[in-house]
Amino acid sequence: MAHLIRHKLTNKLTNAAHTVSHKSQAKVSGVFARLGFQAATDEEGLGFAECDDLDYDYRQGMQMDVLQGEEEGGHLEGEGEGELEGDSHYQRDGTGPRPSLKTGGSLEEDKPKITSWEAGWNVTNAIQGMFVLGLPYAILHGGYLGLFLIIFAAVVCCYTGKILIACLYEENEDGIKVRVRDSYVDIANACCAPRFPALGGHVVNVAQIIELVMTCILYVVVSGNLMYNSFPGFPVSQKAWSVVATAALLPCAFLKNLKAVSKFSFLCTLAHFVINILVIAYCLSRAREWAWEKVKFYIDVKKFPISIGIIVFSYTSQIFLPSLEGNMQKPSEFHCMMEWTHITACVLKGLFALVAYLTWADATKEVITDNLPSTIRAVVNIFLVAKALLSYPLPFFAAVEVLEKSLFQDGGRALFPDCYGPGGQLKSWGLGLRVGLVVFTLLMAVFVPHFALLMGLTGSLTGAGLCFLLPSLFHLKLQWRNLLWHHVFFDVAIFVIGGICAISGFIHSIEGLIEAFRYNIHD
Repeated sequence: MAHLIRHKLTNKLTNAAHTVSHKSQAKVSGVFARLGFQAATDEEGLGFAECDDLDYDYRQGMQMDVLQGEEEGGHLEGEGEGELEGDSHYQRDGTGPRPSLKTGGSLEEDKPKITSWEAGWNVTNAIQGMFVLGLPYAILHGGYLGLFLIIFAAVVCCYTGKILIACLYEENEDGIKVRVRDSYVDIANACCAPRFPALGGHVVNVAQIIELVMTCILYVVVSGNLMYNSFPGFPVSQKAWSVVATAALLPCAFLKNLKAVSKFSFLCTLAHFVINILVIAYCLSRAREWAWEKVKFYIDVKKFPISIGIIVFSYTSQIFLPSLEGNMQKPSEFHCMMEWTHITACVLKGLFALVAYLTWADATKEVITDNLPSTIRAVVNIFLVAKALLSYPLPFFAAVEVLEKSLFQDGGRALFPDCYGPGGQLKSWGLGLRVGLVVFTLLMAVFVPHFALLMGLTGSLTGAGLCFLLPSLFHLKLQWRNLLWHHVFFDVAIFVIGGICAISGFIHSIEGLIEAFRYNIHD
């Protein structure tokens, strides 16, 4: 009897020692996982999961008596046949069990899907908007190199859009790609986890807010500029016209959704294409006077970096690409859609910029419609002002959503109380936030009424970051094991070139703004 008891105690102590050893290994592995290191092989990953199961059994088994421990000892020998549920299973990202994944689509399958043509139309609206009016000014300071950059930026932005979407996916055990992330913020957080799991999302949110708010400011600036140049005989300054435009935009503070605005989106886009055709038709009517000799092979070193920012800003669409791809009926057609939209935009932008510059040469202004004859200019500019005012609510509403989710609705971690009441009504501080944002865009437009410089500054600061730097960096971080050497080369080259362009463009845009204020230069 004593021998039997001694044998049982020996077995119990041996099993406990093994489980403690496995538990220690599991915790060490967990520490390394939280520091960003991943298992080198699938066998190590399997051992990692088995240690978790042993850890679970150890904590439960310590509450049993010797005879039950004997039975658990036999159970431990056969461990690995099934997966135990509970909170003891470590996740390499430290976030707990993942939700179920669906192949090739968004996690929310019940949303209405769009076709690749509809997705392409959305991308075209983003990269073929009214900011192409500043591209001839970029040719003025860049010549043929400016035309090359219009093509180069299209190629790079198309590529970074594709690799950004690739960061939404990971391969499962069967080698099938599944969508495990839903947004740009999710990608950024995954890259910074586990050390700083929320840092990447904060960086992307700040960049998004800056770009969206600057877009709103540019709409106010261009509205004031267009109205001032349409009616030069009126005793009203550009700043006063900007105030009038902002007064028409105050109702945006009460927007709860974009249903009302979306009804005008299609008509606005068509009107913009009609305006582009009218401008090109006028330029073609003066084809005999085109100044080909004015197109240079050399660049204005001081002002050309600003042109880079203008060109980059005209291609920014990466912010909403993850959501767009997740809502496509056939996500496999995303790459094809990106290619034909960027090829079309590249051809149209290049032709528009070149034809407009050839027509006015060194007299080209920051907003090209200011070069039109007064009779045509007034009609065209009024349509453009209408388009700008109707386009303003889109980035404004997106900026408000980001601010509200970050400051007011961040789960229980929000800095301020929720800005919506129980019935969905907007509270006073929520309305104050929206009105304050409209007023802020007005103040910026009044005190910095320089369309091209602001556009170049925004393109250099956030456009290059969101379109060039972050996608290539995230792709290297998340997809490193699956990348071929030429993918690594492209990503590193884009990161380096994008960084140089961003820094130089930002510095020269700031210098241009300082010079404009010092010498009281007007657009």
